[in-house]
Amino acid sequence: MKKGRIFVISAPSGSGKTTICKKVLEQVKNITPSVSFTTRSPRKGEKNKEDYHYLPEKEFKEEVRRDNVLEWEENFGYLYGTPKRPVLEKLEEGKDVLLSIDVKGAREIKKKFPKSILIFIKPPSIEELRRRLKVRNTDDENEIAKRLEFAKDELSHIREYDYVVANDELTRAVREVISIIETERSN
Repeated sequence: MKKGRIFVISAPSGSGKTTICKKVLEQVKNITPSVSFTTRSPRKGEKNKEDYHYLPEKEFKEEVRRDNVLEWEENFGYLYGTPKRPVLEKLEEGKDVLLSIDVKGAREIKKKFPKSILIFIKPPSIEELRRRLKVRNTDDENEIAKRLEFAKDELSHIREYDYVVANDELTRAVREVISIIETERSN
């Protein structure tokens, strides 16, 4: 049986990464999401074990210590990481895995899985990103400013990605990501 592949999607906060991932998972067969660990609290509408595995910091660090995490990073005061076992199991079953992770995590995945495909979702502009973060209404002005600074840093790493998709129009961006997955599967 052919092993599955890893597709990584990264984007600055507010770029539409989560929405794009959900739509891709609805429309593409034989691809499964990786549900990350995090120490942050759920946002409105998020569900444990569906959006993230919400863990206390001590438990998260224990998972890292036991080598149960493929990659992990601290962002905005919280820890985020990719559980190892479910990803490896899906790949062995021949299923592709979709990871929604940050730039540093993507770099780690590419080191460990050189054939993984990295896709960066780019916002139309920093001004539009600021507007989206305000509309999302999950962060105060100080947090938005931090996220915008972090976004500028993330955007400086675009060249490390195999593909860049501008999310200026959601339907087109989703179609483009699906096209990338289908093209890579045929190679």
